Formats: sequence, C-alpha cells, structure tokens
Amino acid sequence: MGTLNELFDPDRVAVVGATAREGAVGRAVTSNLLADFDGETVPVNPNYDEVLGTPCVDAVDEAEADVAVIVVPPSIVLDAIEACGEAGVRNVVVITAGFGETGEDGADRERRLAELADEYELNLVGPNSLGIMSTPSGMNATFGPENALPGGLSFMSQSGAFVTAVLDWANDNGVGFKDVVSLGNKAVLDETDFVDHWGDDEDTDVIIGYLEGIEDGREFIETARETAAETPIVAVKSGRTSAGARAASSHTGTLAGSEKAYEAGLDQAGVIRAESVDELFDAAGILGSQPLPETDSVAIVTNAGGPGVMATDAVGDAGLELASFTGETTAALRESMPEEANVHNPVDVIGDADVDRFREALETVIADDNVGAALVLAAPTATLEFDELGEAVRETVADTDAPVAACLMGGDRTREPKRKLQAAGIPCYFDPARGIESLATLAEYRDIREREYADPMSFDVDRERAREVLATVRDREDNRLGVEAMELLDAYGIATPAGEIVDSPERASEVAAEIDGDVVMKIVSPDILHKSDIGGVAVGVADADVADTYEDLITRARNYQPDATILGVQVQEMVDLEDGVETIVGMNRDPQFGPLVMFGLGGIFVEVMEDTAFRVAPVSEPEAREMTEEIQSAPLLRGARGRDPVDLDAVIETIGRLSQLVTDFPAILELDINPLVALPDADGDANAAAVDVRLTVDPEELDLEGPDADPERPHTEEPHQ
Repeated sequence: MGTLNELFDPDRVAVVGATAREGAVGRAVTSNLLADFDGETVPVNPNYDEVLGTPCVDAVDEAEADVAVIVVPPSIVLDAIEACGEAGVRNVVVITAGFGETGEDGADRERRLAELADEYELNLVGPNSLGIMSTPSGMNATFGPENALPGGLSFMSQSGAFVTAVLDWANDNGVGFKDVVSLGNKAVLDETDFVDHWGDDEDTDVIIGYLEGIEDGREFIETARETAAETPIVAVKSGRTSAGARAASSHTGTLAGSEKAYEAGLDQAGVIRAESVDELFDAAGILGSQPLPETDSVAIVTNAGGPGVMATDAVGDAGLELASFTGETTAALRESMPEEANVHNPVDVIGDADVDRFREALETVIADDNVGAALVLAAPTATLEFDELGEAVRETVADTDAPVAACLMGGDRTREPKRKLQAAGIPCYFDPARGIESLATLAEYRDIREREYADPMSFDVDRERAREVLATVRDREDNRLGVEAMELLDAYGIATPAGEIVDSPERASEVAAEIDGDVVMKIVSPDILHKSDIGGVAVGVADADVADTYEDLITRARNYQPDATILGVQVQEMVDLEDGVETIVGMNRDPQFGPLVMFGLGGIFVEVMEDTAFRVAPVSEPEAREMTEEIQSAPLLRGARGRDPVDLDAVIETIGRLSQLVTDFPAILELDINPLVALPDADGDANAAAVDVRLTVDPEELDLEGPDADPERPHTEEPHQ
C-alpha cells in the first residue's frame, strides 16, 4: 500500500455498479458524487449507456480512475477488485456487505479480498462500508443522505449508521469535517492507517473516531503516539461491557479485546477517550479552536451563584483547580465591582451585572498569571443582553493566549450568540460541567504533548533456561504451571525465596535444614489453584515438624481431589510479611494489544479489592512507576501508619522484568506472581520477593519469539536468588 493522498484527493472516481434504479446504493453513490465532486465521476456498468445523464463505461479499465467505489453484489466483488488491480486503480472503496460480518462463507470471501488487495498493492476501504468523503474537493463517495460541511475534523467510524447520524447532527450544528471514512470490516485499511495519514495532513486539526475494536493494538499505540504529539486524537470506544463486546463482534466481525486493555492501550497511545457523542464533539470542538492552558488553574466569572457553585464542583471533578488570584487581581476586582460582588474565585458579578461589568471582570482575571483558563457563565437577566455579552467575550478572547469557554444558560435568546461564539472558535454550552470538562480536555492534551516516552526496560536474562521451563508443559496433560515454574522467574532475574519442590518427607527435611529459620510448605498441583482454601499451605513450620507436615499436606490434597496430579510439596524460605506489603504482578494476553501487565494489591484480597493498574507491554520505567502510584493502596507502599516505605525501585524492576518475559515469549497466555512481597529497602537484600506463581502456556507458541526478543542479547547477569 502507498500513500492515502490520492484516496482523498482523486481526479476521477469510478462507481463500479452504478445504476439509475431508484433506491439502489449504486444510484445514491453516483448521485452524491455528481452533486458536489470537483473531479470527474465515471459510472461503470455494461448494462447502461449513461447513468443520471453521465456517460457510462462497460469496465473499470476504461474509466482511468484514481479511486473505484465498488457497489456490485458480493458474489462478483472479487472479480471487480481483480479488474481494478489489473487496470492500475490503486484506491478502492468496497461498499458491498456480505463478508466477514455474515459468517464463514463471508469470512472466506473477505480473506480472499485482502489477498487480492495485497497482490495488487491496493488501498482498500471496507468491505461493508458506507464510503468516504473529503470536503476540499466536494467528494461524497457514500450512499449517505447528505454531504459533510467543510472543517478541520477528520472522522473515522466503524459504524456506517453512526456516520450518517453524526453528519445529520453536525450539519444542524455547523460542525465541519476535512475527511470522513466509514471503516467497515477493515479488511485492509484500518484505524492505524488513517491516524497515520491524518497525522501528516496539515488540514486536519483533530482526529476523531468511533471504534468497536482495534486490529493491531501495539502498532496503533506506536502510530498514535507519534501522531498525537502534533494532532489530537479523540475516540469513543464501544463494547466496554461483555455484552457490548459480543455485540461489536457480531456487528462487524471484530474480535473485541478486553476493556482493561483498551483503557490502558488508548492511554499509552495518547488518545483522549470520550464516553459519549457529546463528549466526543465537545473535546473535538475545543481542541480545534482554543490554545492549550499553561496550568490547570481555572477562573470562573458568573452572574449566577448556583451555577457558579456547580461549575466549581465540576472543576474538582475534572481534576482541575480553582485559580488563586494575585493580590493585584483581587484589588482590581474590588475596585471595579459592586460591594456585594465576590472578588474571589469564582467571581460573582451578581445578578444585576451588565455587559461592561462582565467584560471588566473577565479581562482582569484572564490577565492574571495564575489563571490557566477561564469559563464565562451567565444566566439571563433583565440587565444583560446575551448578544452583547457574546461580542464582549469574543473581543476579550482575541487579546489573550489563555483558553476560554462560555456557558449561556437559556433557551431561544442564547441560540444566535452561541452560534457566533462557536463561529469565532469559542465553545459555548448550557451545562457548566460541560464547559469545565472541555477545559479539562485541553489540559489532558497538553499533558499528552509533554509526555516523554522512554524505551521499554530491558535486562540481561537467561532466555534459554526460561524456554526449557516453559517447554515442560509439552510433557503434561495440563498447560498450567504453578510453583514448579519458579525457576522461570529466576531465569529472568525476579527474586524468589530459597527453596525446592520435594517428593518425600525425607527430602523435605533436608531442604528445610538448609534454610535459616522456619519454612513455608505448599502443595504443588496444577489441579489445585487455590491451595490455601483447602489447607494446602503451612506457614512457620519448624525443622522438627517438616516431615509430618509433608504427609499432612499430601493427605489433604488427596482428600480434596483424589484424581489431582500431585507434583510434590514446595519447601520455601519464609518472607517477612510483617514489614512487607503483599502485591501482585501479572499478565493476561489480549487478542488485540498482546501482553497486558497488571500491578496491584495482592495476597488473598486481590479479587475482592480489585485495586490494580494496567499497561500494555513492553513497559518502560516511567510507566511501571506510574502503575505503583495509581492504585488506591499506594500509601501502603510509601509507608503508612508508621510503617517503613517499601523499596519501590525493586517493585518497578520486577514489573519490568515480567514485562520483558511475557513480551519475549508469546506462548505465555497468562501469568500471576501473587504475592510479590514488597519489602523495605535493605542494602544487599532482595527487596521484592515472588512467593508464588502460576501461569498458562500455549505449547504451540513455544518456538515463537516476541517482537522484542533479541537472540543476540547477552545472558550474563546472575539472576536474583
């Protein structure tokens, strides 16, 4: 595939399957192109001499087109694609449905479609697409009812119906677009391709999208990060619930990944996530029209006490803060405002304020260096004309570099002032919370642009030793490994307590004698995952009791599950839990994003508390550090109620080593280190110890290397013991 410039800016567009028949998609597409397209529209249909008054050709090779729009029945789409490839048409939009979304036969047809596109190096949109638009040339190659207004938004959607609904709403509200794409089934071109293209497009101010799934999460993260450094990306991701994910799959054939993976992946990609259509266009509107704030401090100027309080609450809810005015600002406000006015933030110019008082207050607060952004909030009164207020706001904003949003609370009298404000690039709302949320979006994007992305953490490890441990599943009926795989962690330098898995009471006693102090003993069985629930764990076992405890653990396991595979008993050094914090480090392999690394509060409460943070691997040091700060129980790590803080660097290193392990070995489907005991800093000691582990391995993937695995990387570092 080549550049997408010609896809959006063609000189000639062929409609393969054009027809004059009323109600036909081929007629709608042809009619839309003939109505506004600056270039030439060429109908292709051997059954017509002309379509809608335009000469028709028999085959696509006669059209000499830059773009071909395919609207023929699904049974002959592949022939049409092949004809396009042979004719040298490099850009194809397949509107026809009946592919991956319809079942096995359709999926086979879609695979062949992708193969043909690859063979002929086609930029192919769809199938099952509404089509595409590009307003600079007036190109409306869709079967939607109307064209888009021109503007700076480029919009992609995995739902064609969402496109038509949005365009109908946008036309009523004066919202314009540069390009519009209905992604369809994404057999070839997907969201990553369009993010990449629009990131280089000087006429695209903001990229927005409705997504039901992402084809290649890792590639999307890398591409979006680069794009978001210059062009904001805002997306609604549906299918957040399990029911929603199933609906998304049946709707477009997309295999939706887990919500946690999308939440982490979109954040790491620098994508601003909207939860509704209102949020999507609120964010897009302000990002495309207002400067970014230097600080998170917001000033509110209002004539309405109650709405002012609502806006103040919204500031805290949005993660912003009320600006603290300088003494000069407060003095200036006190001098120009009535005695009854509140000259502190939020500034209440009181109900009898006219436009001049509003203007004076706004100009004063926005000149304060402590103010990063401002909200003008007005309710209708007999002394205030909204038309005049709108003009005053426009004039004031023209002379400032700080972002300003307006909130005009009213009905008919606000419509024209609101239109003029938005035409001037000043977003205007009825609800104060929406105004504050929009200002928060600017702060969020500022932070995204200021991010410094670090390389993933990388360590010298013993990959061959790790591979040998993973390969043991080939000799088992079960593909799950437990504490018998502790050597896997050792191979990747993850500290584990001293110990051994034994198969006799005599050997248990010998191992315990080599360990200082009492020991922990655990049943080892792939069939018994929750060992503590059946009494399969003994803590603080003295040397004299080790042999009897061995027999007792084996008996309990046999009584609990007679057919369970018992591999033995682990005899392990005790880790001091009094001074430590039980955490969990884990991974689940997501279908779209790959390894999703988890960190959180561990032990027996992990599933109850669900206090966890996630990142898509491979993870950098700053990302791992953020994970330790995000969880609600972070104060426990930093030292709470007189406890010593744990060695966070050791925890962060463990997260990095696990991230490298699961990236290197795609065969690892899921893995939990629980608990990972985080201990206070002690020179010379391992301050994060992996006490227990369980994982699931896909034997068929064992010979595959992850994308970051380097076969030349030296394996010289001695792992922690």
